[in-house]
Amino acid sequence: MTRSAEVDEYIGRFPPKVQTLLRTMRSTIRRAAPDATERISYKLPAFSVSGKILVWFGAFTSHIGFYPGASAMAAFAKELSGYTRAKGSVQFPFSKPLPIDLITRIVAFRLRH
Repeated sequence: MTRSAEVDEYIGRFPPKVQTLLRTMRSTIRRAAPDATERISYKLPAFSVSGKILVWFGAFTSHIGFYPGASAMAAFAKELSGYTRAKGSVQFPFSKPLPIDLITRIVAFRLRH
């Protein structure tokens, strides 16, 4: 199975509305990091460059989890303040649109750092 197929399989396990959010997250990350490679890491979809993970994402009961790491979370703390956060992750609730522009900028930041 190819790495992209593994991510397809992961996304396919969820209800259609969640699959749509996951596909949107995936395509947003892919556009921001076109040279990144997809794979499953820690049971979540991830994108990496030169073997280094940029970000992970995944679906949970009521949100999409996005894991850009502590440095990105610190750099975008003000913009992420309206979301549930941890040191290296943020939760985007199903009830709100995904912040595509913010996700794009966070991935671009990760590519630079």
